[in-house]
Amino acid sequence: MAGEAGRGEVDGAYPSEIKGQMIAFEKSLKAVDEALEPLLAASQDEVQQKVSYTNIMYKTGLIGKCDVHLEPLEQAKLQMVSAFAINSLFWMYLVTQGVDPKEHPIKQELDRVRTYMNKVKVCEEKSKAAKLDPKVASRFIRHALWQPKHEGPPAAKRRK
Repeated sequence: MAGEAGRGEVDGAYPSEIKGQMIAFEKSLKAVDEALEPLLAASQDEVQQKVSYTNIMYKTGLIGKCDVHLEPLEQAKLQMVSAFAINSLFWMYLVTQGVDPKEHPIKQELDRVRTYMNKVKVCEEKSKAAKLDPKVASRFIRHALWQPKHEGPPAAKRRK
């Protein structure tokens, strides 16, 4: 093929108008490749351990244990981001091959992943919502209501 003379080289087979765009695309593709390399080289358990360790370091500022696992909600978020990234990269690949991704099954897959991402978001919002403590609520209500003071019958006070 004309465009495959050498990876990273934009040769004269392409119109000069798109040469700059192709160079920028090649740089972006290399950056994505470098960013994904550690994730693709490791197993899913290793990735989760590294993410957990990073979260602990970030949240506490202390050195945490490497054997800590992600919470189920964090695992779901990691898997959703991974699935969305992979499907988005495939979408871009289809575009580069001249295939309309809107007519390809990848569109339904991206929609499915978005649906699950929204479900994870709802679960995350529910977990952050305020929780009701029954003891505190009853105490609040008991002190908020007006209660008459028990000083005896009012008629007895008037006679004195």
